[in-house]
Amino acid sequence: MIAKNIIAVGMDAEASNVDYIGNIIEITDFNAPQLDVYARITEGQLLNRQEPEKGMFIAESPRVIERALDYGCVPISILIETRQIQGQKDIIKRCGNIPVYTAEFDVLTQLTGFKLTRGMLCAMYRPVPKTVLEVCTGARRLAVLENVVNPTNVGAVFRSAAALGVDGILLTPACSNPLYRRAIRVSMGTVFQISWAFFSEGQGIKLLQDLGFRTAALALKKDALNIDAPQLRKEEKLAIVLGTEGDGLTVETIECCDYTVRIPMSNGVDSLNVAAASAVAFWQLA
Repeated sequence: MIAKNIIAVGMDAEASNVDYIGNIIEITDFNAPQLDVYARITEGQLLNRQEPEKGMFIAESPRVIERALDYGCVPISILIETRQIQGQKDIIKRCGNIPVYTAEFDVLTQLTGFKLTRGMLCAMYRPVPKTVLEVCTGARRLAVLENVVNPTNVGAVFRSAAALGVDGILLTPACSNPLYRRAIRVSMGTVFQISWAFFSEGQGIKLLQDLGFRTAALALKKDALNIDAPQLRKEEKLAIVLGTEGDGLTVETIECCDYTVRIPMSNGVDSLNVAAASAVAFWQLA
């Protein structure tokens, strides 16, 4: 069973106008199916490739939830530590009359990963995905991720892109989804501030070039331009192409790009992690 209680906040017992904040439900059973979305459903199941219009994601922390709401994402339910309800009543009200599941912190930590959440989770429907053309329209600087499978790196790239002036991000089909829980958390919700889209099979560098972008592949080649080469910053529309964590960009992708660019290294270090490399590239080129 999950015990159902409506909790009023912000009023004393004698107040005549009680301020109800939502459908507050105390958790008493962690096996209740209402909690599956937080505790037992995998990222693949949340994505729901068979019925993408029913796909969901989990937003963690009040700031991330607010950014998702600002983007227009539709909330389904909230999971929150009891002592956080008063402080987050504005967000709860903004979500409408959806279920708000609550318990004390030591109870909620029985749910895997709750210690990482800053006290509040929200299950939401995935927004309608953008197309590559929508992301490219009006953009001057793009990032392209090829086969970046680690959601932590994807989230970090989004955060750097938002902070350093990149207009949009395009991902190959093998990349980790930006709405995976870890990617959203690491990005601090900037996945809802930067336009992004997945390439369809067969789309890629040639499409960007047809749309007027010059393309710069970050790769460890001796004949590559240094990242501070003046001609790169002068490009009106530039797409910065970053590769997978281990092998980098494919040979085919490098050959298709207009430029090959490298970040000079010191002390025998051969390369940076893709997330760190993206921050350097965005700072210099965006």
